[in-house]
Amino acid sequence: MNHLILKATEKFIIRKQEFEIGDTVKVHYKIIEGNKERIQIFSGIVIRTSAGSALDKTFTVRRYSYEVGVERIFPLQSPRITQIEIVKKAKIRRAKLYYLRDKKEKSTDCDSALIPLLKNIF
Repeated sequence: MNHLILKATEKFIIRKQEFEIGDTVKVHYKIIEGNKERIQIFSGIVIRTSAGSALDKTFTVRRYSYEVGVERIFPLQSPRITQIEIVKKAKIRRAKLYYLRDKKEKSTDCDSALIPLLKNIF
């Protein structure tokens, strides 16, 4: 069984999770519309990551668009993600940031020590 799993996962690029919960990230995601392909950037705060093995790990990014909260779940090992860029690092003492769903847009910035980074692309 392990041989089959290794054979199936050979073609995947294993991406390491360099970001943590509370970090502000920009996810560059490939969108295919008909025969056109473009890259769309989804930026926001990481509110959760799923526990699991390296191949089925997901993370949820939340942002505000026109005063409406929008969440998107990304698979970490998706071939459609071209890059994940860390904009800000935050020190958070919680495992999940679901309380941000009840807050308004301006109060969602993590109060902890934010450390702006240069473009940390992986």
